[in-house]
Amino acid sequence: MFSCLIVRFTAVVWPMVQMDPSKSGFVGSQVELRCIFVNSNPPVKISQVTWQKVVNGTKHNVAIANPALGVSVLPPYKERVSFKQAAVRHRTPSLEDTTIVFSNLQLSDEAAYICEYTTFPAGNRENTVNLTVFARPSTRMTLTSPTIVARAQKRKTTVATCVSANGKPPSIIRWDTRLKGEATFQETRNQNGTVTVRSNYMVIPSRETHKQKLTCIVTYRSEKITDSVVLNVQYEPEVKIEGFDGNWYLNRQNVQLTCRADANPPVTVYQWKLLNGSIPSNVEIKNNTLFFRGPVTYDLAGTYVCDATNGIGTRTGIVDVNITEYPNNLPVEDPDPSSDLHNPGAAIGGAVGGVVLLGLAAILLFVFLRRRQRTFKGDYSTKKHVFGNGYAKAGGLPAHPPMPKNLQYPDDSDDEKKSAQIGVTGSDFDADGEDLKRPYFTVDEGESRDYDERTLAFQYDPEPELADDMISQTDGSVISKKEWYV
Repeated sequence: MFSCLIVRFTAVVWPMVQMDPSKSGFVGSQVELRCIFVNSNPPVKISQVTWQKVVNGTKHNVAIANPALGVSVLPPYKERVSFKQAAVRHRTPSLEDTTIVFSNLQLSDEAAYICEYTTFPAGNRENTVNLTVFARPSTRMTLTSPTIVARAQKRKTTVATCVSANGKPPSIIRWDTRLKGEATFQETRNQNGTVTVRSNYMVIPSRETHKQKLTCIVTYRSEKITDSVVLNVQYEPEVKIEGFDGNWYLNRQNVQLTCRADANPPVTVYQWKLLNGSIPSNVEIKNNTLFFRGPVTYDLAGTYVCDATNGIGTRTGIVDVNITEYPNNLPVEDPDPSSDLHNPGAAIGGAVGGVVLLGLAAILLFVFLRRRQRTFKGDYSTKKHVFGNGYAKAGGLPAHPPMPKNLQYPDDSDDEKKSAQIGVTGSDFDADGEDLKRPYFTVDEGESRDYDERTLAFQYDPEPELADDMISQTDGSVISKKEWYV
């Protein structure tokens, strides 16, 4: 007979302490350090819970919770550390949640903290959390001086400083400005673990840097802090003289010279003088302006100097004035107020009159040309062209034979009428009958087509005498009066 041995294995759960691996907070804020005891099965008895701070490898008690004795918080944490659960504070045996709360967190609180459970019969169980404390920096931006003076030496000068003080971790500083300058950076580590970052911005102070804006941008972790200042740069006057346009001529009226000065602080004193002479007697001086009373004369010519003075120094402006007898092409004032420039009505009337005269001239020209126009009703082939004695083809045509002195159209022509006798003087021929100057001859319009590719050169003699019944045309031809109608 056999017997069976049954063995049961029961899972044993060991006690453990649950905590966050790390926590963080800012100086002056509040933070919780969680500590939860997970009991065993079978459960163990908790005798005491102790919070400890590890400093340089040494443990220092912070707070103790005992079921019988209650809660004890040690200095310097007595006013700032407490247990979160009210049951722990009221001496109950329930110590499974012994989370502590830090109030008014300080940089010195940064450390590793141990939550240790004393149990029976399992012994001690513990875990650790790392606490990090951040310090938000204080940021400020200042001008090196309320007023910065531009010196003649043109050296770089620190004009503004941006500081991010007592920050943890340290900040990053950068500058935003249109000014061309140079930035320097310096970090200082303080005894409490914070870092102070300082940056100086250097420029060459000048008139151009006055009223320019400087912005400091401080980046702390994910935050951005900005601050701005506007430079106040003092500089000597920048002087120029206005008013002389290069067109001062005799008898011109109402001329003046004005001394313009850009300065910070503003100019307090203006002084005028004329080199190699004295200011003319007809000149009135009012602060920064010379008013020349009366007409311009040659006595006004010379080199005028204006000295402008402010709290930083004195600078000078110079202009050379020359006088001409007559005005140049530059626009000048018309001394005669009754001229057309001062009388718009007269100018407009003159313009209208000119337009009317042009219109009348155009009408007369049109009528004249119209009266000269004629309408040809006959056969165009009856027109006869009279060419000069230079009629030749390119390359030269053979000379025409001598022609009779009297040229006549045939008597039996129906379309053409007899032309008047064209007289030719005997001087046109030499003794042998050779033509020194060719006589005029006629060519029908149709016949002229044979000369399309020829080059015609005309030598014109005085107009020949025409018969009474013939009319000379503008193209050189002659037409019988009977063939034309008005």
